[in-house]
Amino acid sequence: MSAPAPTPPHPSGDVVIRTIAMPADANANGDIFGGWLISQMDLGGAILARGTAHGRVTTAAVDGMSFIRPVNVGDVVTCYAKLLGVGRTSMKVRVEAWVQRYADSAQLHVTEGTFVYVAIDTHGKPQPVNR
Repeated sequence: MSAPAPTPPHPSGDVVIRTIAMPADANANGDIFGGWLISQMDLGGAILARGTAHGRVTTAAVDGMSFIRPVNVGDVVTCYAKLLGVGRTSMKVRVEAWVQRYADSAQLHVTEGTFVYVAIDTHGKPQPVNR
């Protein structure tokens, strides 16, 4: 088994979403559900993809999620997105999630993943990215 990749010293990409982790988003241990965090990252990545495509997009895939540390109730979660590539109908977006703990000002890297979005028309069919 290989060692995990080192945590980057600072976020990479543009801020696409910022929210507060609330008690309703926590599991029985008091940590925020991974699914909630992934949904925030997906929303943030979709904002970048939609702006790139100048139209509707849908999530096609999520690659390489790695959870580094938990998100706690009260943490401010910020998602940063960076466009990695654009194909004919698809876009690959790297999304990083960072938190600011309730009682601290330091930002901590909690997870990252690569999301693939597809530009779609009004009928939900793939269409070329309208650059």
